[in-house]
Amino acid sequence: MFAIVSKRRIAPKEYDIWVEAPRIASHAAPGQFVVVKPDEHGERIPLTIADFDREKGQIRLIFQVVGKTTATMAALKEGQALQDISGPLGTPSEVENFGTVLMVGGGVGIAALFPILKDLKKRGNRVITILGGRTADLVIMKDECAQWSDELIITTDDGSEGMKGVVTDAMRAVVQRGEKVDRCWAIGPSIMMKFASQAAVELGIPVWVSLNPIMIDGTGMCGCCRVTVDNQIRFACVDGPEFDGAKVNWGEFMNRLRQYRDEEKISYDKYAEEVGDLSWL
Repeated sequence: MFAIVSKRRIAPKEYDIWVEAPRIASHAAPGQFVVVKPDEHGERIPLTIADFDREKGQIRLIFQVVGKTTATMAALKEGQALQDISGPLGTPSEVENFGTVLMVGGGVGIAALFPILKDLKKRGNRVITILGGRTADLVIMKDECAQWSDELIITTDDGSEGMKGVVTDAMRAVVQRGEKVDRCWAIGPSIMMKFASQAAVELGIPVWVSLNPIMIDGTGMCGCCRVTVDNQIRFACVDGPEFDGAKVNWGEFMNRLRQYRDEEKISYDKYAEEVGDLSWL
């Protein structure tokens, strides 16, 4: 069992937990993920390792409540435990001193961006970070990202904080002011990654994204996480989760994400009826 050491709500329906997992923490690297099963009746879901502490033997997971399994996780308290965590899984990010890097994050994707951002800064890169959300309260980890960035730019759809607009507006503004960007990471909702990748191509910047398709075993055997990259079938759990954003078949990827939307809603609604009040989420 994997005990929850700390838990806090960081945004509407978004939670930040540290979990005891010493073997995973000892091997984890930026860009990797784990597969979590909260209890014996739960499904297996992939979550990016948002941070890790090798000395304490803990890993950090940040998740958004979108269905029954994540709602079950959100109901757990400090001292309780997740039943199973498998990992670390996936290929780590290829991090070196590139020069100037542009880090673009949105929603809970910021949690996946953070360990890569921190490692890039440790290796001597100039780090310009753009974080976006619909409103200010949905832009998470601002202080932590600022600590490891040379510059932090916030964008909000409604203008409640930072620049009014979307992350691609900020990407273009950075380049237009004369910055020479050597590499970009864009991690967040699929539609954000699609348009951020298109903007990076337009600006002449190599871009990496982290894909979150349907996934079950996390070892490449089930084939559920298949994505098309550069006209080839790849498995996100072993070949990724990071891929060249300019080569991803975004239409296919987003269609597959919607494949079980109706079933997910039925499951969540049934859970809500059983539990009763979920307004605390």
